[in-house]
Amino acid sequence: MSEFSPIFIYLVMSPLVSLIPLGLPFPFASNSSTYPEKLSAHECGSDPSGDARSRFDIRFYLVPILFIIPDPEVTFSSPWAVPPNKIDPFGSWSMMAFLLILTIGSLYEWKRGASDRE
Repeated sequence: MSEFSPIFIYLVMSPLVSLIPLGLPFPFASNSSTYPEKLSAHECGSDPSGDARSRFDIRFYLVPILFIIPDPEVTFSSPWAVPPNKIDPFGSWSMMAFLLILTIGSLYEWKRGASDRE
């Protein structure tokens, strides 16, 4: 049982560490209905204009889509951060293949002009 105690401590402490900061402000919060300015709609201090459900240009969505590419690279590169004598050749070459695929994808997007601003 003692070998599982760190896991149990982690399972108890992690919800506490995340839920306490979420619930701590509620006893100190004031009633928002006392401030009518907070209940009004606003856009940067001016009255709203136009429809909120208007269509966005597709280039608006390209920025977050293109931002997703470095995320798996960082995530899957972290196991590579071990001493070089601990990595076997299969691990090293699989990481090189992964980085090659990401590089080819990035070069393809760059060549197609996906990140160009107009």
